[in-house]
Amino acid sequence: MAWWRRKKQQLETQTPEEKVSVPKGVWSKCEACGEITYTEELIANLRVCPVCGHHAPMPTAERIEAMLDEGTWEEHDTDLRSGDPLSFADQKPYSQRLEKALRTAGPRDAFRSGVGTMAGVPVSVGFFAFEFMGGSMGSVVGEKVTCVFERALELHRPAVVFSASGGARMQEGVLSLMQMAKTSAARGRLRAAGLPYISVVLHPTTGGVAASFATLGDLIIAEPKALVGFAGPRVIMQTIGQELPKGFQRAEFLLEHGMVDRIVSRLEMREQLGLMLQLLGTKPKTDQPAAQ
Repeated sequence: MAWWRRKKQQLETQTPEEKVSVPKGVWSKCEACGEITYTEELIANLRVCPVCGHHAPMPTAERIEAMLDEGTWEEHDTDLRSGDPLSFADQKPYSQRLEKALRTAGPRDAFRSGVGTMAGVPVSVGFFAFEFMGGSMGSVVGEKVTCVFERALELHRPAVVFSASGGARMQEGVLSLMQMAKTSAARGRLRAAGLPYISVVLHPTTGGVAASFATLGDLIIAEPKALVGFAGPRVIMQTIGQELPKGFQRAEFLLEHGMVDRIVSRLEMREQLGLMLQLLGTKPKTDQPAAQ
């Protein structure tokens, strides 16, 4: 009955040098279903899980490339930089937090603004950079968002803003809160001129951003399961002392209750936005392909 026994000599021939190690970052695990996917394939699929459709966080540079027609992105307002008007310090000075964010996330603060075409339609467009201090809205972000609306007025084209933010940047105190009024006033001037504005809310869009221009669009589009709201669910539960409905503040719940107009997959976002802009009365450029 020795046929089932493992031979000692076979164990001794297995050495650590024969083990194959996989470089870090080659594979990505879906947070929703646990599916393992090649990272390159996931990026090519706009970081949407091919099995369950979960929308993973997307770097701003990748989103710009995916949402705008190739070669049409022109960035503006790159010279704006955050200051430290209050000399604010919590666990560390605000100036040090800014320096770290500039090193890790780039020099453009938490918002990138510019112009381009989307499925052939010229737009004034802005993208929140959540990787920069959680996409928090300070004076620079407020100025850049305002520039998106003012540039749309100047060029007589629609505005589109992709929002992903934790809210106001409290290290700038009341100056950050004033950006809510500033951006909303700029959006109001765009509405008075009869130019469309589409707000795309991503996961998460909260705080002062959700309480201002992010929910003032002629159309409000959300990615699947995006969290959108002013205060977080835990804070609301502690305040009212009640359990919240299932899926509260998620895009699907908000669509059912009339807070957003449509949920669109990232894979279809550019074409759908181009079509919506055309339905709102904006014609595509003749040298760009129209949305189908």
